[in-house]
Amino acid sequence: MATVLTADSAKPAALRRGAIILARHGEPALSRKVRLTAQGYREFWARYEVLGIVPGQTPPDRLRRLAAECGTIVSSTRLRAIESTQALVGDRPFARHEVLIEAPLPPPDFPSWLRLSPRFWGFLSRVWWWFLNHHEGQETRAQAEARADRAADLLVELAADGGDVVVLAHGFFNHLIGRSLRRRGWKLAESEGYKYWSVRRFEPS
Repeated sequence: MATVLTADSAKPAALRRGAIILARHGEPALSRKVRLTAQGYREFWARYEVLGIVPGQTPPDRLRRLAAECGTIVSSTRLRAIESTQALVGDRPFARHEVLIEAPLPPPDFPSWLRLSPRFWGFLSRVWWWFLNHHEGQETRAQAEARADRAADLLVELAADGGDVVVLAHGFFNHLIGRSLRRRGWKLAESEGYKYWSVRRFEPS
């Protein structure tokens, strides 16, 4: 079978860049089988942000292979991302970067009689935050997009030595990082969506 050379793979080894693999953390240790008011969802999200993952999870074989073969692995500083990385690589050391944490999800201030599932609150909160600039004094969309640019810069720098970079972070913020990478000319070569443990692989053009 003929080998297909990309523009980057044709470069000398010292000039090649590795791939950037954005992975979502494992399943968090917080049940979503509840109905909540807006205030209840604020409290739910606050707990979600500090808790880890359901114990005993086994990362998918595909992600385990990518992690074993990568040059660098990093995570966000949220416990669910840290524990996911530890489940993936065991005692292998890895850096933790606050720039990779999830964007906030303050819910719309709907009346207290309205009770919705956390999944639906998350959808509404993201729409209000993204399109209506509802942030309740937390990070705005513009600020999160600027942070995603800084995160992309960090990951591109880590990939500059030719080794792949595996990132354990969060669904929506990984999406923002991917947008930033594409603006820099990186190509989405593989996507498993945004489910827990899913992978999105970006390669240099």
